Amino acid sequence: MPSAMEGSEAGDGEVLRYEETEDDNVSPTDLSELLKEGTKESHDRAENTQFVKDFLKGRIKKELFKLATEALYFTYSALEEEMDRNKDNPVFAPLYFPLELHRREALVKDLKYFYGEEWKEKIQCSEATQRYVDRIHHVGQHEPELLVAHAYTRYMGDLSGGQVLKKVAQRALKLPSTEEGIQFYTFDNISNAQQFKQLYRARMNALDLDKNTKERIVEEANQAFRFNMQVFDELDQIGKSLTEAAEDGGFPVHDGKGDLRKCPYYADKPGTAGPGCPYHGAMALVQQPLVQLILAACVAVAAGAAAWYMM
Repeated sequence: MPSAMEGSEAGDGEVLRYEETEDDNVSPTDLSELLKEGTKESHDRAENTQFVKDFLKGRIKKELFKLATEALYFTYSALEEEMDRNKDNPVFAPLYFPLELHRREALVKDLKYFYGEEWKEKIQCSEATQRYVDRIHHVGQHEPELLVAHAYTRYMGDLSGGQVLKKVAQRALKLPSTEEGIQFYTFDNISNAQQFKQLYRARMNALDLDKNTKERIVEEANQAFRFNMQVFDELDQIGKSLTEAAEDGGFPVHDGKGDLRKCPYYADKPGTAGPGCPYHGAMALVQQPLVQLILAACVAVAAGAAAWYMM
């Protein structure tokens, strides 16, 4: 779920652009400039996570892309819920563009494409994503003046580097030219992304904020990048447990590590009754003292038979 990146190379020479043009009317004390300068280090770290580098090179497994889409769904559901809550709050109202920006419904379409009509029963919020979601809800309900940091980090990135990622994903995953599976990256109600970003920055700069609040917003934006990087790292770890079969749409092999939902035999969610992964069932059985005693006896008998045969 990469966000606003700058200067990252895609697989065939494409480059992600962030803040592509300069506005001569901005001041160094404007919020847009403070955010741009104050998050540069976070940009660099985020674009150098392994997940993002692999994504840009087209090395993205379909199963992993689906999990990333799940993370986006939970993130934007929280963000847009809090934006709706604060749509009349003067510290955020000028940045409320539901028709142009909101992504939740687009992500629902993508999840339906990947998982079918029963998609809600097949997705789950990961630990890293839940931490991100919890922070967004806290900000929206207790520190709404910081909500702009999360909106800026996500939406401006989606309108910038996200458009390159759209092309990479479509090509690497052989997705339909009709854009099923990548509706998230499609902004039907924005005809000119660059002009819209300029409008958005101008609205940010017009917010009535003191110096201290602006500094807190910049720090919150850096926090948002850290949450995104934690999600990237989590996805990268999951990706290491997926086999080539998963990349081709087949069943991955589950070895008891990583995401249990990737086991093709796992049918029940954790905490519910019913059969689970056979790996875990076998390991639990082997750890029983009586079973260990029987296995030891069998090994002793086999060793004795082998010794007799060799005599």
